[in-house]
Amino acid sequence: MKEQKTIPVVEECEPTCFGTEAQLDQTKMSLMDKPTSVQMADWFKAFSDPTRLRIIDALLQRELCVHDLTVLLEMGQSAISHQLRSLRNMRIVKRRKEGKTVYYSLDDGHIEQIFIQTLQHIKHE
Repeated sequence: MKEQKTIPVVEECEPTCFGTEAQLDQTKMSLMDKPTSVQMADWFKAFSDPTRLRIIDALLQRELCVHDLTVLLEMGQSAISHQLRSLRNMRIVKRRKEGKTVYYSLDDGHIEQIFIQTLQHIKHE
């Protein structure tokens, strides 16, 4: 049987599309700049790893040390520390030292809001 080729459909405006230039200028002024878009993309990359998401989920419950996270997630200390370093560099988690123990928590309420809203979106039918 011969394979059919599909021709991609390219959507274009009508040549008589008028009246949008002022709106486009206004929209362009409102767009984020390129450095911000790069930073935001990097931030979303931090959320693209299942282990980091599980760490964030655990830290939503309460502040935890690396040892507690290794027990909860059943992973090695090196792997957890590596992920925490990435999350800390992105200002998603912060740390607090008490004696020799370092405790981790979410950096601020925005992280919790983003995480919970994303989870709600996934579970929404």
